[in-house]
Amino acid sequence: MSLSRSVLNVMHLGKTVPTVDGPLTILHDICFSVDEGDSLAIVGASGSGKSTLLGLMAGLDTPTVGQIWLMDKDISGSDENTRAAIRAHHVSFVFQSFQLIDHLNALENVQLPLELVGMPRAEAAAKAQVWLEKVGLKDRLKHRPKTLSGGEQQRVALARAFVTEPDILFADEPTGSLDEQNGQKIIDLLFQLNQDMGSTLVLVTHDTALAKRCKRQMVLNAGQLILAT
Repeated sequence: MSLSRSVLNVMHLGKTVPTVDGPLTILHDICFSVDEGDSLAIVGASGSGKSTLLGLMAGLDTPTVGQIWLMDKDISGSDENTRAAIRAHHVSFVFQSFQLIDHLNALENVQLPLELVGMPRAEAAAKAQVWLEKVGLKDRLKHRPKTLSGGEQQRVALARAFVTEPDILFADEPTGSLDEQNGQKIIDLLFQLNQDMGSTLVLVTHDTALAKRCKRQMVLNAGQLILAT
């Protein structure tokens, strides 16, 4: 039996920002690791530091202290170009606000990340179409975001996230903008794709049903890790 490979290591991580009242510590001495194919939910009250932690793990920001190793690379001390290159080849995102490009249709939105890493346009379009069909949008390929429902837009976002076959997927409140019915459909689809692709899933959520679907849960309180399973 092969041992699991760690794809994310967070070691004594801290983040402090300046304010008019002096330094504000958002995260303090956070330590954990995530294995290949794992699913981890980060939960906690608003202001607990969840989204800040997600941004640091994804290399969208740098920590004040500590280290983050993503896909065996230390991103905590890397410059933005290096971090962006790592994200382009290993990471995908799903956001609460979908983050689709308004003037592109569904197919173009999904094929864009493939084109950005050099895949020929025709090949990218063919692969994007396959993924839109997987999420049930075969008849919405040419529709722009404003003509799609919230649930359909989030399915486009999921197709875009998985089309690059990422090693790790970061999701920030992926059901936060959806009603309960559409939210449940997105949860089911997210974990189905996670299982089929074997991508590691790390998500921030207030949704207890979504958190319970993950193999592990981590609770943040006032910037500190108080519980990990």
